[in-house]
Amino acid sequence: MMTMKETEHTGRLVIFTAPSGAGKTTIVKHLLNTFDDLSFSVSATSRQRRPHEEEGKDYYFMDAEAFKKLVDAGAFLEWEEVYENQFYGTLKSEVDRLLESGKNVIFDIDVEGAVSLKKVYEALAFAVFVKPPSKEILFERLKNRKTETAENLAKRIAKATRELAYENKFDYVLVNDELDRTLREAETVVARFLKNHQRDKNDHSDHKRHQN
Repeated sequence: MMTMKETEHTGRLVIFTAPSGAGKTTIVKHLLNTFDDLSFSVSATSRQRRPHEEEGKDYYFMDAEAFKKLVDAGAFLEWEEVYENQFYGTLKSEVDRLLESGKNVIFDIDVEGAVSLKKVYEALAFAVFVKPPSKEILFERLKNRKTETAENLAKRIAKATRELAYENKFDYVLVNDELDRTLREAETVVARFLKNHQRDKNDHSDHKRHQN
């Protein structure tokens, strides 16, 4: 596993992860509208595109064979087979493109992928686990979506149950119990991380000037 203890890029990474149905996507969209210097990392997936989704905005859509070829080529920072032949992954080229533009990058990814990404970028990344108020509420949210077959719903519930045990692997646990409060808390912790990063960057610039 490669690490990114040192980087020439000035941007940082903000990772939001959660079991399906916990509300991370709503939070990420709010943060993108709140912080001008955040850019969204578009993941790649082999699952079918839903009617409301756009290529290159929500995901980079491809079939499973094309995804596997990119895996073999080492194109992903992290990838996961979430369900049989349904892959998700973070393209290294996507993250590099955003960092090189001077942006901070925000992610909305699965739990195991978030663990992998945090290991790659270490202190350069701030990883937030969005936790539902309870398992029962989470399962009810999944059922109310009515976008899944009974078989797929059962798979999602089983996977969500496993993922709830991962919360201690992340930098911050955000309980999504009341949306307005959750959004304010998300703003606060992300602003703090980015502010600390900016201060560190300024200190580093001052140090270089004094050396010259």
